Amino acid sequence: MDDKVLEHLYQENLEERLIAYIAEQNNISLEEAMSVYYRSRLSNKIHQGNEDMQYLDYTVLADILKKTEPELFSEHSDSQ
Repeated sequence: MDDKVLEHLYQENLEERLIAYIAEQNNISLEEAMSVYYRSRLSNKIHQGNEDMQYLDYTVLADILKKTEPELFSEHSDSQ
């Protein structure tokens, strides 16, 4: 395996853990958590490797997402 393949696998695993954690911490479904994550600016930073965001712990990333893009969560909390 080359470095690009390893990096891609690491990123997929990170996203899976991050989405599951977002769902758990915010008491929302996995589908809603995926929607929150993939609509976020943070997901773009992770995909593009900006600021080495992809190397942070998923719990830290979830906290960053909640603090910097709270509007993504308010849509889902209104429907509960």
